[in-house]
Amino acid sequence: MDAKQMMATYENELMEAIKAIDPEQFGKALAILLQAYKEDRQVFVFGNGGSAGTANHFVCDFGKNAVEGNRRRFRILSLSDNVEKITALGNDIAYEEIFRQQMINLMRSGDVAIAISASGNSPNVVRACEYAHEMGVKLIVLAGFSGGKIAPMGDAALVANMQSYERIEDIHLIILHMIVCFFKENQALLA
Repeated sequence: MDAKQMMATYENELMEAIKAIDPEQFGKALAILLQAYKEDRQVFVFGNGGSAGTANHFVCDFGKNAVEGNRRRFRILSLSDNVEKITALGNDIAYEEIFRQQMINLMRSGDVAIAISASGNSPNVVRACEYAHEMGVKLIVLAGFSGGKIAPMGDAALVANMQSYERIEDIHLIILHMIVCFFKENQALLA
């Protein structure tokens, strides 16, 4: 396969995956976030590796761009962005606890959690999703492959049914950018 063929294949796979995004699940995610804004709830986002980068990217974009003007913005926090806290929790407690332990200290009933995991099976993400349910938190899940263990836990589950981690991560970032753009282009909903 040459460069041009590879690019065409990649483009086609992503276009098909974008078309396959479930509008009902996307709508549920938007409704959860709109309710969180209206009730001034905290939104927690988390993931490992590339998904940690996606979580941090979304916190930047959504926290800054989803609400325009001088109005209150979304209260959003990445549980993936404090390397000191993550490594301390991983070393002193267990790596499977790095997100859940942060939630114990910060999360309240009625908040929102967004779990990002290409496999949908990362033990630390699974444990955090389980804790979110225990706390009565709305859960938005972004997963890949067939959704793994976390997709059935989501109040909204957006699954990129693909086999490539890189392409799954591309779709997750596209979905999150679509969420930012939805709110940015529908400011009247936030009044």
